[in-house]
Amino acid sequence: MKLPLPSTRRAGRLWKESAGLLLDILANKIIIVPACTWVVAQLLKGLVRATRSRRLDLSFFVASGGMPSSHSAMVSALATAVALTAGAGSVVFAVSVIVAAVVMYDAAGVRWAVSQQAFILNRVVRELRLRRPRDEIERDLRELIGHTPFQVIIGAALGIGMSWIWLTVSPP
Repeated sequence: MKLPLPSTRRAGRLWKESAGLLLDILANKIIIVPACTWVVAQLLKGLVRATRSRRLDLSFFVASGGMPSSHSAMVSALATAVALTAGAGSVVFAVSVIVAAVVMYDAAGVRWAVSQQAFILNRVVRELRLRRPRDEIERDLRELIGHTPFQVIIGAALGIGMSWIWLTVSPP
């Protein structure tokens, strides 16, 4: 059984609607500002790690954990952008603040605890490597997963600052 193909007119209309939707998304500052803030935080994080390790590793620019917290920067930029456009008394601002608080708590709490556990497990694995063939124990767990409270605060400050500057300086 053959399925009917959409008419050319209908396909053209769907294409125009999809293109319009994409343009609306790309023009939405509430999406663009946090996304750009995340990129800036990741670039800063990569530069901080490269400076500390004295080597350039491109994975630093997309990895989680480290200084500053790009998660905190992004959700803080989102909440600030919503406050500046919809108002601090709006429901959408309240939702964005709650989401930001959960993300930042998770980054500094739960994910940091996972980082500490990975550090301890890697020590145990190193001890096992001394007694077992190397191919039995693959590679270390990633230890830099979460953030210290300071990294979260710096990320939040970056997000608030970038969002405030972007939305107060740029034309409506």
